[in-house]
Amino acid sequence: MATDAWRQVTLGEIAASEYGLVDGPFGSNLPASEYVPSGVPVIRGSNLSLGLRRFNDDSFVYVSEEFAQRLARSLCHPGDIVFTKKGTLGQTGIIPVSSKFDEFLLSSNQMKLSVDPSKADPLFVFYFVSSPTSRGKIIQDSTVTGVPKTNLAYLRDFPILLPPIKEQTAIAGTVGSLDDMIELNRKMNETLEAMARALFKSWFVDFDPVRAKAEGRDPGLPAHIAALFPGSFEDSELGEVPTDWKIISLGDFAEVIDCLHSRKPERVEEGLPLLQLGNIRADALLDMTDTYLITSEDYTKWISRMEASPGNCVVTNVGRVGAVAQIPSDFKAALGRNMTGIRCRTAYPFPTYLIQALTSSSMSEEIVRKTDSGTILDSLNVRNIPRLRIIVPPIQILALFERQCRPIRARMEANLKETSSLAALRDTLLPKLISGGMHVPAATLESTI
Repeated sequence: MATDAWRQVTLGEIAASEYGLVDGPFGSNLPASEYVPSGVPVIRGSNLSLGLRRFNDDSFVYVSEEFAQRLARSLCHPGDIVFTKKGTLGQTGIIPVSSKFDEFLLSSNQMKLSVDPSKADPLFVFYFVSSPTSRGKIIQDSTVTGVPKTNLAYLRDFPILLPPIKEQTAIAGTVGSLDDMIELNRKMNETLEAMARALFKSWFVDFDPVRAKAEGRDPGLPAHIAALFPGSFEDSELGEVPTDWKIISLGDFAEVIDCLHSRKPERVEEGLPLLQLGNIRADALLDMTDTYLITSEDYTKWISRMEASPGNCVVTNVGRVGAVAQIPSDFKAALGRNMTGIRCRTAYPFPTYLIQALTSSSMSEEIVRKTDSGTILDSLNVRNIPRLRIIVPPIQILALFERQCRPIRARMEANLKETSSLAALRDTLLPKLISGGMHVPAATLESTI
């Protein structure tokens, strides 16, 4: 419980005196026709999150500096906290002080709080308003008239419990250091994923080493590796491919196994994992932060067709159709409903090639081709998945790719596992720290002076 030194105030009381609490311009004042290729970035809902991720600095649209100045009231800057006022309530973000942009413009569905730093630490305030308790309050208090919404008046009166300023800073620093490590892992995984995708595309989509040899250019590879690639092309059912490379069905490369079509088992507190669609991430990793556990008896039933094991892939059949993930090392699970399992056949023990092929642009094109030819893949029927075609080079090249890219995927899996542990620690500490139920060490407080 908070001590007497803590006090309850409102966000309005700690806002900066000028434009401390403002919302975005009226929709018609910010038409899409004003967007330009570069300039002042516009903060939209996609830049915020439901949770503690501080800011998503991707997917900006821009307006000119001149246009932004016409809406100067709705400008915001590094350190400002942004809220969604209409749409997905509870979304928040804090503009990083390290941002490459000096100013931003709010979209029409956002509001911002500029904290007076003499009254409160902006990062502490962000963690308070982004906590599950605060997000729940915002959603519960919202007025629903077709679209969930809130407003500046509500935000101005929103209560916040504040410790002394140096304790705010220490708390924000403690939680922020965990978030910094989480963000570092996220960026590292983005880089690693891009590396694996680039190598797969170069070798197996663009055929760069083959094309270079065919044109008499240096393929840019060590001689023993370059020697594995042919220097010519031949026609195939998928167009021009390297000489002697095969076009085979996915079903020849891997087993395609349907999930059990039974009633979903009950969730239990302790048990064994049943994969869910929400466990599949966009980067083809498996996130088991929210693990659906079932009894050992149900687990035995649900692995009767396949137990998803390290290196196996799972693909969704409905909802997020075609979302794919690979099972990480030291993990096994049962396939949940609306999932298909894919595992390499013994003749092709190359799980990294499998996951990169399944997530590649060439596979997306193959699905489009199959759809156009009348095969119904919109629902990704398990009977049609084995019919998808893939290009398969000689075994030596597959083995080389596996050696090159398996460590990349393994590092991504390890980073995600570490991130899950860091997030769990942060989520455990945060409610205790911002309520006064736990205090930062005295040494940490002293370092903030």
